[in-house]
Amino acid sequence: MSIKKRRTLLEKFFYILYNIRMKRVLLTISYDGTNFFGWQKQADKRTVQGEIEKAIEIVAGKNCEVFGSGRTDAGVHALAQMAHFDLPVDIPISRLADVLNSLLPGDIAIIKAEEVDKDFHARFSVKRKCYQYRVYVGKEKDPFMAHRMGWVKYPLDDQKMVEAGKLLVGKHNFKGFCSSATCTSDYERQIFSIDISHEGDFYYFNIEGSGFLYNMVRIIVGTLVDVGRGKLSLESVKEALAKGDRSKAGITMPAGGLYLKYAKY
Repeated sequence: MSIKKRRTLLEKFFYILYNIRMKRVLLTISYDGTNFFGWQKQADKRTVQGEIEKAIEIVAGKNCEVFGSGRTDAGVHALAQMAHFDLPVDIPISRLADVLNSLLPGDIAIIKAEEVDKDFHARFSVKRKCYQYRVYVGKEKDPFMAHRMGWVKYPLDDQKMVEAGKLLVGKHNFKGFCSSATCTSDYERQIFSIDISHEGDFYYFNIEGSGFLYNMVRIIVGTLVDVGRGKLSLESVKEALAKGDRSKAGITMPAGGLYLKYAKY
């Protein structure tokens, strides 16, 4: 047998051995996005993905790429972001969350770590995601909520907002409800539900969908808020949806009120 052939066989052997040992791990992650430039790793900027990969590298002894269920923008939070990576060392998964939390900064927490099938993908296996947007309604600005909630000065009409939300549920072209910076030619998305609740001066908008365009949730909530305060009509919402006209929809709410609530697989 030639040296070249033996080398090829050895490479195949070690590749198989390496992949037998490899475990695919799914992380459930919570983070305060205030001091991050979003989820996605960027050169010379503090990101959630970057911090988690640094912690995993200490544990694994090598760089392991982490794949999130989706990107969150600068200032956006997560109650349960999902992400996976391949762990090349034999560490008990039951201890992994505690080990990583001891290495991560205080504004990131690993809620859970679990082993999943090797064909699982945190992004491409997602069936639906839910975002929650939080709004404080009051005449006076509260500086302690500046990075936690959107702020609205005016009273909101719950029924009008519910009616506007019903118009958006279903499969539609949401070109009128995304940022001009959206990089796609496919604007069709499906919204499964829009639930609005409030406790005193605090409103919670839960929007579950198949996926979301850039700034789509913040614009949907801004539209509902503008309807609720009487600035926009239901006809304007219908027109924004039917014609893809961004000018007919509402404002883009600030990033600090947005939370990735969960992803379903």
